[in-house]
Amino acid sequence: MAEVGRARVCDPGELLPEGFWAAVAVWLERPQVANKRLCGARLEARRRATLPRAEPRHLRRDAVPDQDWGAALSGPQDGPAPGQEYPEGDHGPRPSAGPEQELGAALCGPQEGTGPGQASVEGHPGPGPGLGPEGGTACRRHEDTQRQQGNGQRKAAAAPLLAERPGPPCRAGGGEENDPAAELDSLWDRFSQSLVSGSTEMLSFLTSSGAGSQSEAPHELDLVLRTVIPKKSPHCLVTAPRREIVVQDVPSGTVTFLPLEEDDEGNLEVKMSLVYQIQLRPSQAEWFISVLIFCPEKWHSDGVVHPRPAWLGGELLGRLARWCVASRKSEFPSTLSLVSIERYSVLYQELKEKYRDMVKVWPEVTDPEKFVYEDVAIATYLLILWEEEREERGVCARQSFVDLGCGNGLLVHILCSEGHPGRGIDVRRRKIWDMYGPHTQLEEDAIAPSDRTLFPDVDWLIGNHSDELTPWIPVLAARSSYRCRFFVLPCCFFDFVGRYHRRQSRKTQYREYLDFVREVGQACGFLVQEDCLRIPSTKRVCLIGKARLYPPASEASVDQRRIQYIHSRRGLSGGEPPCPALQAAACDAAHPDRDRALGTGAQDDLGDLVPEHGPEAQAGGSWVPGFHPREKVERVRNCAALPRDFTERVVLQVASLLLGGEKPKPGSPREGTQKAWNGGGSLALAEVAQQLDSATLHRLKRECGGLQTLLRNSHQVFEVLDGRVRIRDWRQELQRKKHSAAMQGPSSEAFKTRACWFFMHHPDGCVLPSASCPFAHGPQELRPPRPLKKRQAP
Repeated sequence: MAEVGRARVCDPGELLPEGFWAAVAVWLERPQVANKRLCGARLEARRRATLPRAEPRHLRRDAVPDQDWGAALSGPQDGPAPGQEYPEGDHGPRPSAGPEQELGAALCGPQEGTGPGQASVEGHPGPGPGLGPEGGTACRRHEDTQRQQGNGQRKAAAAPLLAERPGPPCRAGGGEENDPAAELDSLWDRFSQSLVSGSTEMLSFLTSSGAGSQSEAPHELDLVLRTVIPKKSPHCLVTAPRREIVVQDVPSGTVTFLPLEEDDEGNLEVKMSLVYQIQLRPSQAEWFISVLIFCPEKWHSDGVVHPRPAWLGGELLGRLARWCVASRKSEFPSTLSLVSIERYSVLYQELKEKYRDMVKVWPEVTDPEKFVYEDVAIATYLLILWEEEREERGVCARQSFVDLGCGNGLLVHILCSEGHPGRGIDVRRRKIWDMYGPHTQLEEDAIAPSDRTLFPDVDWLIGNHSDELTPWIPVLAARSSYRCRFFVLPCCFFDFVGRYHRRQSRKTQYREYLDFVREVGQACGFLVQEDCLRIPSTKRVCLIGKARLYPPASEASVDQRRIQYIHSRRGLSGGEPPCPALQAAACDAAHPDRDRALGTGAQDDLGDLVPEHGPEAQAGGSWVPGFHPREKVERVRNCAALPRDFTERVVLQVASLLLGGEKPKPGSPREGTQKAWNGGGSLALAEVAQQLDSATLHRLKRECGGLQTLLRNSHQVFEVLDGRVRIRDWRQELQRKKHSAAMQGPSSEAFKTRACWFFMHHPDGCVLPSASCPFAHGPQELRPPRPLKKRQAP
């Protein structure tokens, strides 16, 4: 046995030891958060068992700092402490995501429902073979006391694993139908018998840091059978899933990982040379987390499924120490909790290779890598979801779909190319539409909620960043036909009419909006499920309505409740809705490629939402009279189209405020000196706005972002951070960007292509000498900008 790492954990909030088990649950359920070469893990079964008793022997305790472990680790607990659940967020399957970007991703706890491949059967095999009549009442009393003391910690360790998540039925390794719980029982029986007969060293490893000695009655262990799934990548030599037994000894604060491998006869056995253990130990007023490996001299890992000792004692140990004291609770479900992670990993790599050439020929102005790989990931999720739905229903016909607000249409193109009949609708045609071919059906049209926009012959309605139509998609699906389902990936926040205004300050705006869309789906009669996609986006929670909560005969009464619910939202959008163009600009700023073809609802009154077969429906009337679809040509409202003289006047006025009233002097350029240069102070944006005249403020309010956007656009002059603005000091900028090629000198294409504002307007001139300043000090230094290079097709 060897200790490969130890980390001290400061616990100011008294989150330990429950926080330790919450951190272990992250590594157990979502190992891809720490190990980027993994796609995920499938928890197959869970059992409780006891270790067998060996002959009394001197047990090793030299690897731990304190002897008083049992009392500190098995004290009475009332239940899980804050920080038990962690919201996960993996920024997608792209290998470019850095490890630190996944810290927030690690903090995503499980939600309700049964996860893919997770058995809900739980049992207790009974006392170990060493507990016989000679144990007597004292041993049983001790065991009962110990069980009660560790109850709170066991709940903290078991709660994430016992959470049920909807998903496909569990399949054992190799795809064969099997009972994982029975298999876990069989594996543990064989392994525990071998511990007494010939592997007493392993038995000591499992119990050497426990509370009490082996002469005492054995306490309960939590066993988990899981399958670790590596990414299907050409860069990873290991692609086959591997199984292992995880032994959690809650009262002792240890969790041991027992990898499994097939022997010559095809039986699964524990691979002793790759067993490792994670321990939590108290020492006076501190806590320590250690990682130990059982057989260091024989350790031979692949670095993918079986980590290397240096990685275990460094990267993993550091993450566990941070997660232990994280007090944030889960707001979101686990990533890919409704589909098979293994199937997703295989199909994603196939589609990524198949459609990666779209990046090279992308004709739009948006980032091709982001949108191509994001749509590939969304398409992968839908294809797996639909494949498993066909298996559940016992049908072979592929589902049809309509993507409302399809944008660039790549998602529609991939789904159609993979055999699903469907089409996409958007208000504006894109250049890339012509590249897809005739089999991809894309329509240029506006969508407004009405009986003319129902889809009775479609299986699924898709709303991928569907903006103003997001809350209407469950309504459209419910009223199209009883068999119509929906998939929504919300982004910008819209109510049925106008913007969505939050009402609960205890929730984040994103969480509250997701709850609103879920509420809409439930009001429409759907069983709404929630999942996190593996995409490079901060808004990656999708809502799915696959089944109805009512029989077809109740359609008329449920439709009346839908109408009543939509009417109940009247007035909750915050009074007079904003201009449709302003709403469009707000969404386009966040998603420039997602300018959707959906109506904005610029009316104060919802009007009468009539049933599908009502009198207005027969006339084809809209559900919301006066609903105005977004215009085909959107006005740019990011302050870039404002007149130059207006922008320069505001910049000079704000600069004067920051310089303490010292007015910039146009037309008197001079070189500055570092000693006397006035860097000014900082002001809150609200303080700056109070100094501007009403006409200027009114003009800025019509732009997306207003004053803040204008100041951010003037990047050369101002720095805007945390709601405050100050004069930018280019000495600090060059120091921060000294390794950036764009700031190193004349080799940069942007060097001296713009005039230096400080040289022309600052009272002390430019703080940098001409040779160091990236901007032109006078017309003699000004260089013409080079034209942008066009992307060449292969």
